[in-house]
Amino acid sequence: MTFFIFVGDMLVMLFMVVLVVWVYWRSSDDTIEASARIPLEDDQRDE
Repeated sequence: MTFFIFVGDMLVMLFMVVLVVWVYWRSSDDTIEASARIPLEDDQRDE
């Protein structure tokens, strides 16, 4: 049973890594930069 949980976790992790790589390759540098700044500028948007 532990093996199936481990394999499932690894599949989920693989999916997340593939998703990040896919978004990185498909998006322009400006889009990635703007997305990365969202947490940094979150406090400024509330004002």
